[in-house]
Amino acid sequence: MELISENKVFGGWHKRYKHASTVNNCEMTFAVYMPEQVKNGAKVPSLYWLSGLTCTDENFMQKAAAFKYASQHGIAIIAPDTSPRGENVADDASGAYDFGLGAGFYVNATQEPFSRHYNMYDYITKELPELIEAHFPVNDKKSIFGHSMGGHGALVIGLRNSLEYESISAFAPIVNPVNCPWGQKAFSGYLGDDVSTWNQYDATELMQASCYDIKRPIKIDQGNADQFLTSQLKPQNFIQAATANNFEIEYQSHDGYDHSYFFISTFVEQHINFHAKYLK
Repeated sequence: MELISENKVFGGWHKRYKHASTVNNCEMTFAVYMPEQVKNGAKVPSLYWLSGLTCTDENFMQKAAAFKYASQHGIAIIAPDTSPRGENVADDASGAYDFGLGAGFYVNATQEPFSRHYNMYDYITKELPELIEAHFPVNDKKSIFGHSMGGHGALVIGLRNSLEYESISAFAPIVNPVNCPWGQKAFSGYLGDDVSTWNQYDATELMQASCYDIKRPIKIDQGNADQFLTSQLKPQNFIQAATANNFEIEYQSHDGYDHSYFFISTFVEQHINFHAKYLK
């Protein structure tokens, strides 16, 4: 593991690292925010952030304005990259933004050549937490949240691993990827034609099938001026599945907000407050 950069912020520090990933067979980058509470020897809970299409580990850390609130609650934020990268890592042949580099969709790919590197599900659920817990002052409590493609990842990972995460939240998540163009393109390329495999990475399908061990609290915020709301995000599909399953979701729609980090930065305090209730 190699340190890339370091900055002091709100009494704590933000650092970027790169390391050799076994599951992705390439070098991966991640960022960590550690609050100042760790200076006194304390171990703090972790909040994992998963970013959306075209993003890296840097977008949330630089644009979301989350450090102040994480510092107040004594919470570490972990932000991995959104996909494997490197000269030998397969990409979309056309260079499209919604598949390949920057668009890992947090799945374990089964189709060549992507299966050689695109194992983001195992990276987020196994390799990265093991690395964080071995090298940083964190305790055994963690939660997960994300935006868009990362919101999809947070919901899927949180539901499928509900014993591991205290709470789950998402900004404008892709909740039903088997029924939207982004998801269908990604799943076809990474997972082939096996619909049963697709359903393992679809939050709405998981909710319908009660694919969780315990009902963890879930919060979703969505801007109603989001240009992708109707065609790609379809939040009501997930809400309807949860309602039918007697699973209470904290869902809020916000007038005039779009899909950008202006939206995320406006409501990130609420999300960190939400997770803090369960991480303490």
